[in-house]
Amino acid sequence: MNRGSTRLVLKVGLASALAATLASWGAFLPASATAANPAGPTVVELFESQGCSSCPPANANVNAIADRPDILALNFAVTYWDQLGWKDTFAQPAFTARQWDYAHAAGRGQVATPQVIIDGHDTVVGNDAQQLAAAIRASHRAASAPAIARSAGGVTVAAGGVATPATVWLVRYDPRTHLVPIRAGENGGRTLPHRNVVRSLVAIGTWTGRAQSYRIAQPAPADLREAILVQAGKGGRILAAQRL
Repeated sequence: MNRGSTRLVLKVGLASALAATLASWGAFLPASATAANPAGPTVVELFESQGCSSCPPANANVNAIADRPDILALNFAVTYWDQLGWKDTFAQPAFTARQWDYAHAAGRGQVATPQVIIDGHDTVVGNDAQQLAAAIRASHRAASAPAIARSAGGVTVAAGGVATPATVWLVRYDPRTHLVPIRAGENGGRTLPHRNVVRSLVAIGTWTGRAQSYRIAQPAPADLREAILVQAGKGGRILAAQRL
């Protein structure tokens, strides 16, 4: 094969690879502008670790939907891979505890990465873009879900139906893309992109179905964004969510 033919084959191969990538991403992209959901965006929580060799594909799939207005994608880095060669630069024990709360609520006796939890109840691995997209499309909120709005010094959660007291969470996350060079462990030698990395998760109150306001004591750092989650029980469904 001559050089001209080799270049042609390479170009065709690259074009095919790009088309396949765009096609997989296309499973996430809405055909038209998504109507605003009064209960807020669908919450997509990824539990992953930089030390997990299975995590980069799921991370890439969640990164690809991070800009969708109808989705709140949150990247929670867990700690239980930290003793296996590489300490995750974003991991916090509170995020590992959150994954365990989901496991206990669902009757699971273990946790693993990568795991994607959609609106607090549906669970997928996340490596398959089409499976993840299908799970997101299938998720829905109850008609009685409360609206969330900013108020003076904090937020207000409107009245709505609730079976059990719900936790009101303040999430602060970094929307920027961070390219993290991994120097050891299963992903050693790779540079992994991270988006919507959660930096803090704080319970600011309990919601019982009546309209109520909650104070946010300190403003967020300039480089972080905020969101509110109203979540049933401990590790239960996300009843409502809103970016602030």
